[in-house]
Amino acid sequence: MSLSRRHFGKLALGAGVLAPYAFSRTAIAQPQKGDELTVGIWGGAQERITRQFCAKPLEEKYGVKINYVLGGTPERRAKAYAERGRPSFDIVYLNIFESRQAVKDKVTQPATDAVPNAANLYPAAKIGGYGVAFNPCTIVYDKTKVAAPMTSWKDFWRDDLKGKVIWPTYPGAQGTAALLMAAKVWGGSENDIDPAFKKIAELKPFAAIQGSQDQLYTMFDQGVGAASIEFGSFTRAYAESRNPNIVIADPVEGQAISMNVACITEGTKNQKLAEEFVNLHLSPECQLAYAEAIYYSPTIKNIDPPAALKEKLVMGDQVAKLVDFDWDVVIKNQPRWSSRFTREIAG
Repeated sequence: MSLSRRHFGKLALGAGVLAPYAFSRTAIAQPQKGDELTVGIWGGAQERITRQFCAKPLEEKYGVKINYVLGGTPERRAKAYAERGRPSFDIVYLNIFESRQAVKDKVTQPATDAVPNAANLYPAAKIGGYGVAFNPCTIVYDKTKVAAPMTSWKDFWRDDLKGKVIWPTYPGAQGTAALLMAAKVWGGSENDIDPAFKKIAELKPFAAIQGSQDQLYTMFDQGVGAASIEFGSFTRAYAESRNPNIVIADPVEGQAISMNVACITEGTKNQKLAEEFVNLHLSPECQLAYAEAIYYSPTIKNIDPPAALKEKLVMGDQVAKLVDFDWDVVIKNQPRWSSRFTREIAG
């Protein structure tokens, strides 16, 4: 799939206090031959895998048709909101924050036990719909250009990294993770962002500001800088295919949570079919295919990948160590922080 940031929208991190797992709804009529289910999702591997493990079995079982609308998160989120209560989407895939907000806004439904495989989800993956893949943001660096391994978010401020940092733009999943983790490790938080801006400004001059994964990887290929913040899964694929010098760090303070979420829309006329589609996405077979293809970490507990693959994923106790944030606060402040980033960091 394309590694462009637009596939993750402006925010792909975590939020909020864990909400209770909802009870299932009343019985829904079984799918009928000729029914059509419309799914809004990213293209590439995610489309291909869900077609194989979710769409094809349902089409063969019921004689229905699964329609895909491909594109980036902002476009389908806007469409889902515009169509609230009368959706053309039956299922829309959103990032972790957007999914939680969409439930609050009654655009999509909370997770329920009408999807049996949801019982196997990690608690964080039951909020805002059905989490289908963890994809944390973390430190990534070129091991040939640093004096020692990077094991802490504070390592960006080491002397040997001076002038070698490629900082991610804000807003954006990577830039948001970078800003909030900087606040966390330097005595602030999403409620006290000043320490982050002050410390990030100390890193100037940057080797560059990166605005997408493809851009960062090209910079690494060209030796522009030594370290940045990116999605670990895609960076691992890049390191294995193009640049073996790149390391995906596991900082002591934790990686910033990011998750893709399958959301059933409020008002869908294909409730049962949508629930069955999501249930198949949460099967061990589909989750394993994600992990093998793009190193997305499973959101279900009842899966045991091969040892060589498992060590490249975030699973078990590691999930609890992912760093989450209060996204009501973050979203409220995003316009102000964006202006400040432009003025104090990127300028």
